[in-house]
Amino acid sequence: MPQPNFVGYHIRKWFTQTEDTLANETGVLADGDPVRKIVIAAAVHNPYAGRFSQDLGDIVADSPKLGEEFGRRALEAAGGLAIQSYGKACLVGTAGEYEHGNAFLTAVFADPVREAVGGGKAWVPSTGKRGGPGTVLDVPLAHKDALYVRSHYDTITVSFSDAPHPDEVVV
Repeated sequence: MPQPNFVGYHIRKWFTQTEDTLANETGVLADGDPVRKIVIAAAVHNPYAGRFSQDLGDIVADSPKLGEEFGRRALEAAGGLAIQSYGKACLVGTAGEYEHGNAFLTAVFADPVREAVGGGKAWVPSTGKRGGPGTVLDVPLAHKDALYVRSHYDTITVSFSDAPHPDEVVV
């Protein structure tokens, strides 16, 4: 296993993507601030790649610290704008199992993100899949305080040109 470089994890790479929408699909200008979508992701070594384990504690144990870092990075990318919605996703490298990605996305990871964005009363919608570098992933988004706010149902599509390696999970 590669040497840990962030709490108990080895993170090969962090990704930050921002997208600002100034007008809708027909060209009508935003009726307020532009809609900013932010993606924070990390290519993390999967300690269970290539093997089965009932216990995924090596992933879950330090995930609150990982969640804190995701929250910190999201606030930084927001540049002072209020965060209104959120989502989470994983892309598991081909030597891993889908459940390895889910282990990164548990409530113990998400709770520090909720705190960072100002509470987050609603559950964080999530998805994931297995694939290699360049795999397209649609991250579901929903209002952070009330799941059924239709104006905030959305997705953001992402891919990472060199991640995940077979023994990584992009979170």
